[in-house]
Amino acid sequence: MNTSTVAKPALTPATIVAFLADIFARRGGEEYLGEPVTMAEHMLQAARCAEQAGQPEEVVVAALLHDIGHFTSEFGTYSPDDTEDRHHEDAGGDVLAPFFPPRVVDCVRHHVAAKRYLCATRPEYFDKLSPASVHTLRLQGGPMNPAEVAAFERNPHLRDIIKVRVYDEAGKHADLTTPPFAYYATMVQRVVDAYCGTLTDRAPAG
Repeated sequence: MNTSTVAKPALTPATIVAFLADIFARRGGEEYLGEPVTMAEHMLQAARCAEQAGQPEEVVVAALLHDIGHFTSEFGTYSPDDTEDRHHEDAGGDVLAPFFPPRVVDCVRHHVAAKRYLCATRPEYFDKLSPASVHTLRLQGGPMNPAEVAAFERNPHLRDIIKVRVYDEAGKHADLTTPPFAYYATMVQRVVDAYCGTLTDRAPAG
């Protein structure tokens, strides 16, 4: 497995999609946490589930990129032998935040917390987790306590975060065919342009 750190270029709204596409191309074939799919297959399956459910583009893009932090952080991917949480959700959120709207970033940044939330509020959800997901749940702090649940429920994007979590769990099928990243690239760029254009419109005149 290639876990070497690649220097990140100076990213702009015009280059972020190519940067993400390069990550999918170079490292998408890596194993996904002991599941029967690769990292790219997992994220593409999650996006496909969101798309087929009729979700808006921002949610589809969030599902597509929810695990991108496994690649952008210096730690690389999880191993079943890990004994600490690698916080890939924060790494992904940090990379995406300058270019994507809060709805997308929150779904990425909180999809791990959503697993903890669902395990605390829906006991049957835990029974649906794969062994690898149960393992990472332990590293991530286990089910939320009541105070954490209350705080999490105040997130304005709670419903979308939970949706992305559901698509995350659904994207682990060895026999599911999906389009490649290129299929979503134009959609991703639209979301970037819409958000960054809004920021430009709000910027004070020089």
